[in-house]
Amino acid sequence: LFELKSLANPKVAQNKVFFIETQMRKKENDYFGEIKSYDLDTKQLKVWSPNNVSVQSFDISPDQTFLSYTAKIEGNEKSQLFLMPLDGGSPIQLTNEESDIISYLWSKDSQTVYYQATKKEEIDADEKKDNSSKEFPQPIHIEKITYKNDGAGYVKTDLTYAINKVSAATKAVEEVIVLPYSVSFADITKDESQLFINTNQANEDELAFAKGAIKWIDLKAKSFESFEATKEFASAGFVALNPSETHYLLVTNDFTNGFVTHSKLYVYEVATKKLTNVLPKFEYDLDDSLVADFQQAVHGFEFKWLDDKRFIFSATVKGEIHLFEGNLKGEVEGKLSQSMHLTSGIEESGRYYITYSTPTVPSRLAVVEADKQLEDLYNPNEQFEAEHEIVNPERFWFKGYDNWDIQGWYLAPITEEKQHPAILYVHGGPQVAYGESFFHEMQALAQAGYGIIMLNPRGGSSYSQEFVAAILGEYGHHDYDDLMLGVDYVLAQHPEIDQDRLFVAGGSYGGFMTNWIVGHTDRFKAAVSQRSISNWISFYGVSDIGMFFVEYQLQRDLSDVEGLWKLSPLAYAQNVKTPIRFLHGQSDLRCPQEQAEQMYIAMKKHGVETDLILYPQSSHGLSREGLPNLRMERLNHVKEWFDRYK
Repeated sequence: LFELKSLANPKVAQNKVFFIETQMRKKENDYFGEIKSYDLDTKQLKVWSPNNVSVQSFDISPDQTFLSYTAKIEGNEKSQLFLMPLDGGSPIQLTNEESDIISYLWSKDSQTVYYQATKKEEIDADEKKDNSSKEFPQPIHIEKITYKNDGAGYVKTDLTYAINKVSAATKAVEEVIVLPYSVSFADITKDESQLFINTNQANEDELAFAKGAIKWIDLKAKSFESFEATKEFASAGFVALNPSETHYLLVTNDFTNGFVTHSKLYVYEVATKKLTNVLPKFEYDLDDSLVADFQQAVHGFEFKWLDDKRFIFSATVKGEIHLFEGNLKGEVEGKLSQSMHLTSGIEESGRYYITYSTPTVPSRLAVVEADKQLEDLYNPNEQFEAEHEIVNPERFWFKGYDNWDIQGWYLAPITEEKQHPAILYVHGGPQVAYGESFFHEMQALAQAGYGIIMLNPRGGSSYSQEFVAAILGEYGHHDYDDLMLGVDYVLAQHPEIDQDRLFVAGGSYGGFMTNWIVGHTDRFKAAVSQRSISNWISFYGVSDIGMFFVEYQLQRDLSDVEGLWKLSPLAYAQNVKTPIRFLHGQSDLRCPQEQAEQMYIAMKKHGVETDLILYPQSSHGLSREGLPNLRMERLNHVKEWFDRYK
């Protein structure tokens, strides 16, 4: 894992492709990102970010004069905004804020950068409070439903955020407006009269979970305005202005099926104030919903206007990421539909510069020409690929419950055994999908002699709206049937799998399903349940998204305790005979530690072979972006438990 490098977020300037390259460092126990470029003429690589400074994102000024990035440097604990002249020279520190630069956006003329930071006086008060707590702990006063976020901890609700602008030439800073909450920059008009931003409705209505809102800042009047045109939608997000600024590209959602509802692309015409659904018959998930464990610092393909009438976007289609071109007439044309995980990319002069992955390709930089031919530009893992045997999975479809078509992948083990064990590995989400992406953990387990069964049961993404919504209110029912029928199918196709050495594992929803499976069948010899859910009743109140998730996904609330209990794996603990190990991050606020503890104690009560391993400083994303040493420990703990019973 420490040998591998991940590429992300290509951008093109001066006939060079710039990108982020990230690698885990064993000694420092961290992730280190560098800005690099690939020269399309000379084929040479160049590092642009300073030595020993980790960078996870960057941008390029519209006039291609500067490379911009945020980073922390020695002597300053807060990330600042830096400019790097593309014609040569040292980095220029553009800001000197008392807080981290949260986000920024270039003006179209490249003269100004708008950025967001916490107000200084509130930082001072907050830090004073934090410092005093070491010796004199202070109470935490909570008044909001959403008062904690996984990976961040308790949410500070007493801060305000300054939107400032800074001159790229003089470094002069001017405060534009102070907002009561943090926002995301979307786009800015050429005359700098309007700055469009995306925010969460929950900032103003705490019951509006996961619902986006479009707002804009009147940069002349310095006022904060709502974008009234999208009020009819449950959720909306601003994508981009077209070149002439006559039309806006928007992502909207009516929440017909809660937050599993597929988003739609709409175009807003400025002159008529008319909204048009430009993809009325498009049925797939916009953007990227594939699940893997290796890619770092990726943001997906950039949705972009190609001209005043055409735009490019990506979608997740049956375990792959495809590119499409749409237009104002509502026409859609496929532009890239290869079997791959397109992790990030951008269109430039009719070409698509992308980073991508496949089950046998960890990460590469490539260009796709107008004729759809893909050419690799840079492979940072060439030596790794040459020195390691990487399993190319078998792709298959089978009939799930009620004759539904279900997709799956099978990784055969690297083994000389005539009969070998296999693991059913259930993905999280559940509104994500396995697909054509490199998955380090699955490859490592295949190297250890295990076959890996990866299935996309109903409730997952990348298929139809009916498919993703089929699980609502029905967790553990027909999704469970799909999984068991999938195992039956793989066993029928692969008699070399030892049916007496079947194992099951999963995390998050996959952890829920692992807990559920062992309470409903004894066909698996051992199980590993990770960052799991065991009791929906307590989950409702302790998860950072518990109330909303349970009501949307299970279509029940605490007025139906009996219904929630019937859907909880803990209710079937007395049926479990399968040895089961629980793995959980101590800082997991999405599926809190107590979920594993409840199931663990129930197993001890009923005499089931079990143990519980906790990981400090680890949130819900441990397996993907946790501390490197603990990621390795977790993987070893999965393998060691199954080795014990195989």
